[in-house]
Amino acid sequence: YTRGTVTAFSPFDARADAEALRKAMKGMGTDEETIMKILTSRTNAQRQEIASAFKTLFGRDLVDDLKSELTGKFENLMVSLMRPTYIFDAHALKHAIKGAGTDEKVLTEILASRTPAEVRNIKQVYLQEYEANLEDKITGETSGYFQRLLVVLLQANRDPDGKVDEGLVEQDAQVLFRAGELKWGTDEERFITILGTRSVSHLRRVFDKYMTISGFQIEETIDRETSGDLEKLFLAVVKCIRSVPAYFAETLYYSMKGAGTDDDTLIRVMVSRSEIDLLDIRQEFRKNFAKSLHHMIQRDTSGDYRKALLLLCGGDDE
Repeated sequence: YTRGTVTAFSPFDARADAEALRKAMKGMGTDEETIMKILTSRTNAQRQEIASAFKTLFGRDLVDDLKSELTGKFENLMVSLMRPTYIFDAHALKHAIKGAGTDEKVLTEILASRTPAEVRNIKQVYLQEYEANLEDKITGETSGYFQRLLVVLLQANRDPDGKVDEGLVEQDAQVLFRAGELKWGTDEERFITILGTRSVSHLRRVFDKYMTISGFQIEETIDRETSGDLEKLFLAVVKCIRSVPAYFAETLYYSMKGAGTDDDTLIRVMVSRSEIDLLDIRQEFRKNFAKSLHHMIQRDTSGDYRKALLLLCGGDDE
């Protein structure tokens, strides 16, 4: 991954950063500027070293100090930046399925966009950290075809990319066409199997072929034939097959479009993609929404929260 906006800071001195952060939070008033400058310009691995140096030097927990000194969305963003990368998704999923009501949006976003290797890792971490089986937790909180597609994605057994068999492409496209456009009531199971298990390059060809056969984009059929959480999950899977950065550009756009901002989504995506593909996401954003991500964040947020998000965004593409 080299398409992130956040890269290893050099020369890096974890102790010097820890001292600067302690100074920023000590005594009366907090120096938010210093905190955001340091945390948004270090990689997650470097932030973990800073936390460790902070404890060594002062016997204090950096995250606890950030929580007691900061408030609101800015606090949420800084604390999210401090969460170890390997646990980030597992933590988000845990919070999406705990207590009353499940946050289907989070389950959809994470399980549709992560690679099979990432999903395997999430399951393993979930078990270690929370002593619970992620699949059991998810099946306990979901139902119907939405649940089944999540379970298929959780198996993380998508075919690896290889040579694409045109005969099989044609066959899958026909099956999807018959299941979607030609039958009254969609055959969801066929959609789930094909979208959940075929390789990315194979499915991209299937989508092209589907368009040729039916005259519709597959998204249009899904939109017409399904609804609710299942529709959103199908669409997220299709969009991620086409382009993960384009999917996240759209996710960010809709987190800010219209009245009110979905800050949880905005923070989750900005933090989780900052070292992976945020540069590509910015590019897709500019291309698809005729404005820059930087511009939209600027317009939609305020205060230290805005300043920190803009630092993470790392540049304007106007």
